[in-house]
Amino acid sequence: MISRRALGLALLAPLLAVLPPAGPAPAEAKSPHPQPFMGWSSWSIGSAKAPGYGTDWLTEANIKKTADTMAAKLRPAGYRYINIDAGWSATMDWQFHSDEYGIPSADPGRFPSGIKGVAEYVHRKGLKLGIYGAIGLEKKIYDRNVPVKGTSCTVQDITVQPLTHANKWDDNWMIDYTKPCAQAYIDSIVAKYASWDIDFLKIDGILASSVPEIRAYSKAIDKTGRKIWLSGSAWPVDIAAADALRPWLNGVRIDTDVECYCETTATWESSVDNRWEDLPNWLRHVRPDYLADLDSMPINNNSGTGLQDGINDVERQSVMTFWSMASAPLYVGGDLQHIDQQAVDILTNPEVIALDQSAVLPARVTSGDLQVWKKVVNGKTYAAVYNLGSTPADITVDFKALGTGRFQRVRDLVARKDLGRSWSSWTAEDVPAHGSRLIRIG
Repeated sequence: MISRRALGLALLAPLLAVLPPAGPAPAEAKSPHPQPFMGWSSWSIGSAKAPGYGTDWLTEANIKKTADTMAAKLRPAGYRYINIDAGWSATMDWQFHSDEYGIPSADPGRFPSGIKGVAEYVHRKGLKLGIYGAIGLEKKIYDRNVPVKGTSCTVQDITVQPLTHANKWDDNWMIDYTKPCAQAYIDSIVAKYASWDIDFLKIDGILASSVPEIRAYSKAIDKTGRKIWLSGSAWPVDIAAADALRPWLNGVRIDTDVECYCETTATWESSVDNRWEDLPNWLRHVRPDYLADLDSMPINNNSGTGLQDGINDVERQSVMTFWSMASAPLYVGGDLQHIDQQAVDILTNPEVIALDQSAVLPARVTSGDLQVWKKVVNGKTYAAVYNLGSTPADITVDFKALGTGRFQRVRDLVARKDLGRSWSSWTAEDVPAHGSRLIRIG
């Protein structure tokens, strides 16, 4: 994956510059300070029950149209990743494909050009491509007892005995990473993905027992020499595994699915608002090189045809503000082919994006329905206020509580305008229900 060894190499760079080369360079390793990735994920559509959407929507044609829209409307602001979630290797009736070595392969009905063909299309537009996998060995692959590529083992040789469920769906068998060919199996999967030129890999269904498998994926990515963002997911990942997973992942899902599995992408109560409750529990575990993934943002379409976000414009801005204060990956859910102008405006605000891309983690200053959060980037203090209640309210930011001086300039990042100077505190007046304000102080 983007692995930690890069930090050591950076520190040794002055010495290495004067030494003769000593063999091949190591694979790209986990960067100590990767910027949060920006892009789009297909799962919000896959989970939707609106007419014309759901798992059958996932096809090569629709992915290419999504890439076209991202390149035209969001790429200039930094959005790059087209992440294909669950279903790329499944038929329309959800039967999964794999090759003679048990490596997942694209469904030819959905992706007639294969994943490599789609990657070529996406890359030509200056974008990146991601795909999806799940913890464990598929039961059908186990039943076929296929060989592990490049070894004398079969997949039945590498499973935990007695057979043990591996992930949150209980649909795959757990792999035993003390067995000699287990790493080789993951290596074969990742080598195939790298040969398709993918840039992102999401591994889903993680349990506390999944750390050895995530480590195996990280090592396999390093062996390919390709820079691939490795994302760990569940609904949520078990916080008990947070610290053990940190060396191996670039991002970790800290919350339940944002989607409501209904006619829209999401609703505020199901489950956008959970993020304000759950992020504080993870702040002591995440790092700038191990980011809290808040799931996709339902900021796409509130008007016209197509799948609707299910939250209003005030709530959509609060999502963008909260994700950016958290330095979470910024990726959109929903059908980009119908993105509305207000969504584009929210998603592409350069001052808000820069706050996200700083990869600086926030702190919660006050809790409850009227919350204040802060973070400090390059000596500048930023504060966000959120009204999680059901009626409008004033929310005061106390400069002393933020650790700043008492007389400060204030700038509204969302409106992109200076608000003048304030003494001792600043008050966001009449913040609507589920609304927010985002300011820079000083």
